[in-house]
Amino acid sequence: MSNEITTFEELSNQLESRFQVRHFPDQPQKLYDAAQYLLSIKGKRVRPVLCLMSNELFGPLMDDAYFAAFAIELFHNFTLVHDDIMDHAPLRRGQPTVHEKFDSSTALLAGDVMLVKAYEYLNKINVKTLPSVLLLFNETAAKVCEGQQMDMDFESSEHVALQDYEKMIALKTSVLLAASMQMGALLGGAGLGNQQNLYEVGKNLGMAFQVQDDYLDAFGDPQKFGKKIGGDILANKKTFLWLKAMQDAPDLKKKVLKDAAADTSEEKIQKVITVYKECSVDEWAMELKQKYFSKALAHLDEVAVVSQRKKALINLAHMLLDREF
Repeated sequence: MSNEITTFEELSNQLESRFQVRHFPDQPQKLYDAAQYLLSIKGKRVRPVLCLMSNELFGPLMDDAYFAAFAIELFHNFTLVHDDIMDHAPLRRGQPTVHEKFDSSTALLAGDVMLVKAYEYLNKINVKTLPSVLLLFNETAAKVCEGQQMDMDFESSEHVALQDYEKMIALKTSVLLAASMQMGALLGGAGLGNQQNLYEVGKNLGMAFQVQDDYLDAFGDPQKFGKKIGGDILANKKTFLWLKAMQDAPDLKKKVLKDAAADTSEEKIQKVITVYKECSVDEWAMELKQKYFSKALAHLDEVAVVSQRKKALINLAHMLLDREF
């Protein structure tokens, strides 16, 4: 066995060459064109590639790992289609969302058939490991739905505790990254201890990634970020930064944040960012990101394979969390 696993870029290309096919029948055309549409707008495919990378830590890549990776990517896109409907989002990956291009009813059904197709791919996995894979997949799917419900509940909640927001992000975002890594390890023949450590790697990377995302929306370089700064502020989203400021700011500053919710002008972006800086929320966010990142690396260090084989995963983690976009 080679000591160094394939890089993220190489595995991403291998995955893409297999995944970029039509996964659905031709008829009814509108339904299956809608389902295929979002899949054709290539995202980063981080989750399925993490599944492959985790699998390859323990042995050569087999077809079962690709079946799991396909299922993970289809499930992820199913959640995106439904989330976009709930959020009334006009764009996804710079293109019209499925419900905008087709219609909401078709988009709902397109998401549903993505989920069905995900299970079709899982059912191709060897029967010896399939029960464990299905248990992990189903538990994860339920948690993602729980996280989305919490996210929607927070929109109408006046008071949201920072710890509740962290729990929501863990469910909505992190557990799918975590399960992707555990599933790959499971299919590679890893023991339960190694599986659990890789689950924690993915979970903590997901949390760090969200902190970075919230931070960049307020403090990113617009030229590198690729979109306008302050989108979360304009949308009155309760982010890590906003909740921390509401927790720590003096009453007068809290009033500025609360008043900003009713302000529809773009001037509120600078007002809110000024409060963030006065409360040192920017520094706190970077420390929080590093805390999660360090936890992820500590769990990766506990995985019982030679260090050289972990290099590609470590490089990917740095790439994701050092980004400015």
